[in-house]
Amino acid sequence: MQIVTLTDPRSPVAAQFVPEAGMIGTSLTDSGTELLGQRRGLEGYLAAGKTMGIPILYPWANRLGGNTYTAESATVTLAPGENGVRADPNGLPIHGTLAAYPGWRVTAQSENELSAEVDFGADPKLLASFPYPHVLAVTVRLAERALTVGTTITATGDTSVPLCFGFHPYLRLPGVPRGEWVIETPPLRHVLLDDRGLPTGESEPRPAREEALGDKAFDDAYDEVADGVVFAVSGGGRRLEVHFERGYPAAQIFAPLAEEVVCFEPMTAPTDALRRGGYRCARPGEPAFAVFSIRV
Repeated sequence: MQIVTLTDPRSPVAAQFVPEAGMIGTSLTDSGTELLGQRRGLEGYLAAGKTMGIPILYPWANRLGGNTYTAESATVTLAPGENGVRADPNGLPIHGTLAAYPGWRVTAQSENELSAEVDFGADPKLLASFPYPHVLAVTVRLAERALTVGTTITATGDTSVPLCFGFHPYLRLPGVPRGEWVIETPPLRHVLLDDRGLPTGESEPRPAREEALGDKAFDDAYDEVADGVVFAVSGGGRRLEVHFERGYPAAQIFAPLAEEVVCFEPMTAPTDALRRGGYRCARPGEPAFAVFSIRV
């Protein structure tokens, strides 16, 4: 299994991705210091889909409220344990079907850039859970101390493709106690969740804030996220920024007490949008794009 290392021509920042393991980002370093949470490592991701680094959550991010959904005139029944579907502790389908998926094809590679794609229309197991033929393409580029992740969805049939995916970057500040990490968030709308992590339908405005993480835990959902907003974590003279550059109007902030990681997750639609609606589509002849970046 090939691990592709990208280097920044103008800085000591480097990144690693593994196309054959779901195109997961496994490392982001600055002068050799690891800035991504490794959790159970690549082996845990391959064996059980346990997320780490920067995984793509596709074709839906977070969880669905049940094993059946109807979208774009197709009704689908999911079977956890089959066709890439994994269940959370409540038995709900979580984080899509591409965890550690081996079928990515590298289409371009250079010192600081990597592109790979998946043809959903060519794999019956993928279509069984998400019956919308399309090509998913991801390009990652490292330059100017920033890792940019661009995603393109191109419908290859006559059906529109729902956009409900996201990414889950696990960020860390090594050598700085978690309680001293300072997080910064833009003005957002806080989506209230029930005890299963699903939206209740209620929301509240949340102003921009800058605060020490302290002993707080987060697993919070937000929508109405504007293009160009910045989330950040800083401490010990280091700052990591996640820029929601284009096409990610929803977000999840995840910072569990038991781990020294914080995640600002870009999402193309809120949790459970595949069942509830509220997503945009890649229509035939109109590819859809989304871009975020991590700046060190």
